[in-house]
Amino acid sequence: MVRVILGEDSYLAREGIGRALEATEEIELVASCTEFGELLQAVDRLEPDVVLSDIRMPPSHTDEGIRLANALRRSHPTIGVVILSQHADPLYALALFEEGSDRRGYLLKDRVRDQGELSRALLEVARGGTVVDAKIINELLAVRRRRETTQLETLTDREQEILALVAEGRSNGDIAEGLVVTKRAVEGHINSIFSKLKLGDPEKVDRRVKAALLYLTGQLN
Repeated sequence: MVRVILGEDSYLAREGIGRALEATEEIELVASCTEFGELLQAVDRLEPDVVLSDIRMPPSHTDEGIRLANALRRSHPTIGVVILSQHADPLYALALFEEGSDRRGYLLKDRVRDQGELSRALLEVARGGTVVDAKIINELLAVRRRRETTQLETLTDREQEILALVAEGRSNGDIAEGLVVTKRAVEGHINSIFSKLKLGDPEKVDRRVKAALLYLTGQLN
């Protein structure tokens, strides 16, 4: 029996996934959580075989699922993580597998409709394997084909330098101090980076996270 904790803040999705898991003989749903902190506490308390989590959860609705997987890689290396995403985002997939692909899975939420496919993915990850949605693989291949013409090439040397520091998790103040420039100058460079990379509406996506992922996936020549 594979013990699973579910992390999903949408009531309808949580109910649908929960019923699918409860109908699978090989899987036991031991807890359902709606928030990142609650999910971490449940993992520590129950130590499941696999965590099935939405990629975005409260409080920030950005990359909680990825951060969960990376944290568990260090604190609970035997616990598998399967990430559910609404869209085929290759950057998040690469970030998920950056520290190793064993016991990790990335599925689109469309797959949840197929109870058999979802259960097979959870069982495979629990055994130490890897599961990647076919659409994600296609997107990763497309990213590779676009590497030579990536928008990252439009950044100046200084912008590339600052982006590298952003990817390390440095704050604007830390970057300004290290480069011996004003914080306002750093903010100007970062806004230019966001604009050139066309990272979208800041209210809908954490642009700093996305910019860092672009850098970390090696698309910067």
